Amino acid sequence: MSAELNPPELAEAINAKGFPGAAGVRIVAIKPGYAEIALARREDLLQFFGHFFGGVITSLADHAAGIAITSALPKGKIGVTVELKVNFLSPADGTELIARAKTLKMSGSIGVATIELFSKKEEAETLCAFGTATMRAMDLPAELRPR
Repeated sequence: MSAELNPPELAEAINAKGFPGAAGVRIVAIKPGYAEIALARREDLLQFFGHFFGGVITSLADHAAGIAITSALPKGKIGVTVELKVNFLSPADGTELIARAKTLKMSGSIGVATIELFSKKEEAETLCAFGTATMRAMDLPAELRPR
């Protein structure tokens, strides 16, 4: 019998802290092994051409992968980044940036996720980046552990 997985509420608690909370990252959907998150366009998240800054895109990819891996881990564990690779495919010049991550493989304490990032303008989405992330399962920090 498999261990109980982390609840989706854990992602909300993690999302509220640090950069994701300050940037305004919004959780769209979470299922075991899958996460979709979004970030609205703001001037302070853009680079000199007016597109989402590459570091912001990479951060969103990292965060989505972490949520996807963590959602597939046993309760009390969290995925932390070991390696992250992002390929930029087209300008992220939309009004919103969307990241969809899915767990590709979990093996012991190591998981790999793939991430697709889309620039959204009105109803159209353009694939603007693709990434892979390797995460290691660690114990949750004390402040996030269930009581």
